[in-house]
Amino acid sequence: MTDFLQLLISGMATGAIYALAALGFTLLWQASGTINFAQGEFVMLPAFMMLAFGAMGLPLPFAFLATCLVAVVVLGWAFKRGIADPLLKFGLMPIVVATIGLSIAARNGVRAGYSAEAHPFPSLFADQLFTIAGVNVTLADIGTLAVALALVLGTQAYLNKTVTGRAMQAVAQNTESATVLGINVPRMIFYTFAINAVLACAAALLVTPTYLAKFDMGESLGTKAFFAAIIGGFNNSRGALLGGVIVGVSENLAAAYISPAYKDAVALIIFMVVILFKPQGLLGKKVERKV
Repeated sequence: MTDFLQLLISGMATGAIYALAALGFTLLWQASGTINFAQGEFVMLPAFMMLAFGAMGLPLPFAFLATCLVAVVVLGWAFKRGIADPLLKFGLMPIVVATIGLSIAARNGVRAGYSAEAHPFPSLFADQLFTIAGVNVTLADIGTLAVALALVLGTQAYLNKTVTGRAMQAVAQNTESATVLGINVPRMIFYTFAINAVLACAAALLVTPTYLAKFDMGESLGTKAFFAAIIGGFNNSRGALLGGVIVGVSENLAAAYISPAYKDAVALIIFMVVILFKPQGLLGKKVERKV
């Protein structure tokens, strides 16, 4: 039981990071009908940005803030204006193809321009071990879970409790009606892209100490985040949290009790089961939507 609880806690911590990336999928889809298959690379790039700012002498917290500013411009505004806006009028498929191409370009660009080697990344948390009711947990697991949960729930609260957040949801539900009500639709959509960029930076800060900063670190992370978004419900931001935790815990348990070879396959298996029996996801709703 002790081993099970340790696996459960560490799996929840990993799953909460998946949830941050999955939340980006759901936010972009709800607000603008965009599916960003470069979401994993949107986590990888900030990790290298933070390393670059750290090499300039900035402490990790300031490097993170500087990275968030750059990410909002590059991964938020430039991505929206340069890729999403021009292609959305042609339908969803061009966006899918373009973001897949963007992910390949980002990986190869970092490998060629920076390094193909894995680089150590400083942890936000001290290397400490705690024993709680006989269960050994690390400060990194507790801190990662707490920070990721706070960000996911904080984003949800922002969307539900603030005027801007409700305006963003109105745009997601019906763009034409939101325009009639006087909501600045392009601005609300940009806010969604900016929030996605900041969440990607936070995911990079939390996951890179474990994954290490490597050009292909986003490939697996992006795939699992996409599965988590589908499992939880692609049109429900709370579903991103549920899906992320399910994937993180399941892969930990599969690696421990079945075989480490199944760790990366378990997310795909759960994804296929959910798609077969509940295509809208565990918390998703069936909706009619124009793209």
